Amino acid sequence: MAEAKTYDLAVIGGGPGGYVAAIRAAQLGLQTVLIEKEHLGGICLNWGCIPTKALLRAAELRHNLGEMADFGIEISGEVSINLDKVVARSRKVAERLSGGVAHLLKKNKIAVIDGTARLAGRDKAGHKIEISGKANQLIGAKNVILATGARARQLPGLEADGQQVLTYKEAMVPDRMPKSLIVVGSGAIGIEFASFYADMGVQVTVIEALDRILNAEDAEISALAHKAFEARGIKIMTSVKLTGLERAKSGVTAQLEIDGKPQELKAEKLIMAVGITGNTENLGLEKTAVKVDRGHIQTDGYCATAEPGVYAIGDVTGPPWLAHKASHEGIICVEKIAAVKGAHPIADNSVPGCTYCRPQIASVGLSEEAAKQAGFKLRVGRFPFLGNGKAIAMGEDQGLIKTVFDADTGALLGAHMIGPEVTELIQGYAIARQLETTETELMQTIFPHPTLSEAMHESVLDAFDRAIHF
Repeated sequence: MAEAKTYDLAVIGGGPGGYVAAIRAAQLGLQTVLIEKEHLGGICLNWGCIPTKALLRAAELRHNLGEMADFGIEISGEVSINLDKVVARSRKVAERLSGGVAHLLKKNKIAVIDGTARLAGRDKAGHKIEISGKANQLIGAKNVILATGARARQLPGLEADGQQVLTYKEAMVPDRMPKSLIVVGSGAIGIEFASFYADMGVQVTVIEALDRILNAEDAEISALAHKAFEARGIKIMTSVKLTGLERAKSGVTAQLEIDGKPQELKAEKLIMAVGITGNTENLGLEKTAVKVDRGHIQTDGYCATAEPGVYAIGDVTGPPWLAHKASHEGIICVEKIAAVKGAHPIADNSVPGCTYCRPQIASVGLSEEAAKQAGFKLRVGRFPFLGNGKAIAMGEDQGLIKTVFDADTGALLGAHMIGPEVTELIQGYAIARQLETTETELMQTIFPHPTLSEAMHESVLDAFDRAIHF
């Protein structure tokens, strides 16, 4: 293969990390090429973040219909679900946004190559990249960003088959609703699917190996979520070991171990949501200094690997595995390459996390437990949504906003929420942490009334024994 062209930057992978990195590089004047083997927008846009939210919105509307009588709106007749249309709409949303990414790349004059890329050595000019696809070619790049994402983790002997045992992909495009479902894993992905299927009338059981669900969240929020999900009819089993699966046309039987005793659990379908592993294979890493640990590429604060000129961002690297982190890493990485003044790594514990179940869950910073373990003396504030006028008017007064402060400095160490629209509210605390805000600025900020955000203010006030409305 003849070498066609050398670029300043080659981005391998067109997900939320890769395409954002490519656009920022183009803005900074770097001649950039993006190589994507399947879908622009990556897993997030095509099979994750976006289409799942479309599904969850449909489930939320179905739930809301059942609450209409409380608002004086009476609906006569049976409400039916056209599952084909529900799924088709989620796919249409994904396709629309994928097309939008293609437009943005074209607008920024970024070369896009459809194909599979592999590192093929390095010389004084930079890295060589072999691309296989419709037309095999070899290109050069002074710098390379690996943004190849991740895939669902498979447990040996418990692999998904796409029929009875599903990954997130099959779970997103059901041809019919099963009567019963087991969800293995209670992280954000597992809980979102549990919430969706439960709102669509499915009998859902969540099994978790750890002693509580949503283990990445503050323990108090996790306990409230557990209670809220069980109130919805979702069965939750913690401290459970999955030892085997029996598959049949009629469904699947999960073989469990609870307190050392065997137990069986049957359902029509089972979703495996036990984490992810990075797409590190077939990238040519074996001939580089790039280090892979437990399925993910190791990087420094600027996303650099141990191989000069090779960077990695997003889910192919370490946690947290979130689309917005990948996008921000892409910008950090490119600005470091371009020597932009002021470029700096992501601050510790500054990435907000959101789970779009019902009720919603969001957080940023240290949990109360983590802050204690770090040696901080704490002031902790809590404000329930049942004391918030807007939440009461909306008919969604269940939930809590919790804030964790350093008692000595007043620094906001963390914020944790469960309740209505908290995935939108959390950014207020994320900005506060980025600005290194203390309780004084938050207390003196005027929050509009009536809004859900007032509960954020009250939680801060409560941490310093000044809450007004509860």
